[in-house]
Amino acid sequence: MYGEERRRAILEWAREDGRVEVAALAEEFDVTHETVRRDLTALERSGAVRRVHGGAIPIERIGFEPALPQRDTLMAAEKDRIAEAALAELPDEGTVLLDAGSTTRRLAERLPPGRELTVVTNSLPIAALVSGRPGITPLLIGGRVRPRTQAAVGGWALRVLEEVYVDAAFIATNGVSVERGLTTPDTAEAEAKRRMVRAARRVVLLADHTKVGDDRFARFADLADVDCLVTDTGLDPRMADELGAAGPRVVLA
Repeated sequence: MYGEERRRAILEWAREDGRVEVAALAEEFDVTHETVRRDLTALERSGAVRRVHGGAIPIERIGFEPALPQRDTLMAAEKDRIAEAALAELPDEGTVLLDAGSTTRRLAERLPPGRELTVVTNSLPIAALVSGRPGITPLLIGGRVRPRTQAAVGGWALRVLEEVYVDAAFIATNGVSVERGLTTPDTAEAEAKRRMVRAARRVVLLADHTKVGDDRFARFADLADVDCLVTDTGLDPRMADELGAAGPRVVLA
């Protein structure tokens, strides 16, 4: 396959899957990692993709946000492991805040029975999930509900978040990097997340390794604002060290 054909195939793959990885591309096209990196550099210079850690994403994905059902199927095994590891970050009792997200929902599914916890959330699915659980007192933050994420946002939600203070907040993100911090495509959701970070004694970020290096439109926190990042073993150890140096304790699940 000629280089031009390979780069066209790489771009189609990126647009179809939302992301391409250097190692997978090298194996698929039977070329070296360096050849793939040159292809990605050429595509980036043409404005077709943006390079991220370990691969690239199509430029149009910067503003794209998959709906909750599609997001829930991505990196499912890694998200399950992250949620299991995040249980160790829960207080024995007290108040926790669960941000809207597919990984935070998995954590909600695993909340230990009998532990006295007040769960504050802006996620309709999470509120429904924990409602009626023994020992759990659910508090649903109101506001405008975004259909894509089923998260309450806007002025009503922000006013509630200004008035609360929790023991730990478990935050989801669409992207995280040393340079840009924590980012998400929607400005209203970014503002809600920003208030959640301010409203917590401890901030625990739940993010699988594909989110690392994937910068989105709206920034809502610095890595220095995060106490603990729970991610998966797919993250390059050097990148884990860089993230840890920027502030949070990094847990690889």
